[in-house]
Amino acid sequence: MKTDSIFYRIFQQYPRSFFELLNLPLTEADQYQFTNLEVKQLAFRLDGLFFPSTDNPSQPFYLTEVQFQPDDDLYYRIFAELFLYLRQYQPPYPWRVVVIYPNRNTEREKSQHFSQILNSEAVTRIYLDELEGENGLGVGIIKLVVASESVAIESAQQLIEQAQQILPPAPLRRDIIDLIETIVVYKLPQASREEIARMLGLTDLKQTRFYQEAFTEGLQEGRLEGLQEGRLEGRQEGRLEGRQEGRQEGRQE
Repeated sequence: MKTDSIFYRIFQQYPRSFFELLNLPLTEADQYQFTNLEVKQLAFRLDGLFFPSTDNPSQPFYLTEVQFQPDDDLYYRIFAELFLYLRQYQPPYPWRVVVIYPNRNTEREKSQHFSQILNSEAVTRIYLDELEGENGLGVGIIKLVVASESVAIESAQQLIEQAQQILPPAPLRRDIIDLIETIVVYKLPQASREEIARMLGLTDLKQTRFYQEAFTEGLQEGRLEGLQEGRLEGRQEGRLEGRQEGRQEGRQE
């Protein structure tokens, strides 16, 4: 599974999940936009950026990194991109860095260069396997990404039930259910999307992307068949009418 793209999709579709991870009020999410931004010099790109949508100068912006593979250069890259971005754009907000790991063994700290900055309040490191207690919907979806196959279906079923209880019917609920389904599809590549939808208890397949894709494909095929049938009927009717008119004209002559 390409975990970083899944995480960024989670943050984009359900930004509250990020603020749940930080134990911040969920209303904070309403004051931010999730985006990515290119730092032109050296072609750096900040892939995950929560940027305030208000003019409050006390609100920080969050540079977010998801790292599921050991990388000795990670902190060199993150802080190089951050400070180059600060120099180029000079945003009117304080900065925060959030790095998400599956576990502590994945991190390469490089304490000789970064110990002070990593231990400051401006940097938060999250280890998903250490999240405990009751979690909200957003954190639950994030934990599903690292859940084992043996518990993935049960966890996904609980998340879908939770989404159906707390989210408005559409479009957000449908998008979140689709996101949960997509994560399970990545985790169980041997199963078809229809099989997974049934395993998740989505007996109303109209809720699933599988159904939507199949419905759209069927609708297009139906329109094409209808158009072809209509043309054929039109030709047959035209031939019949032409023969009848020809007979009438021949009799009159």
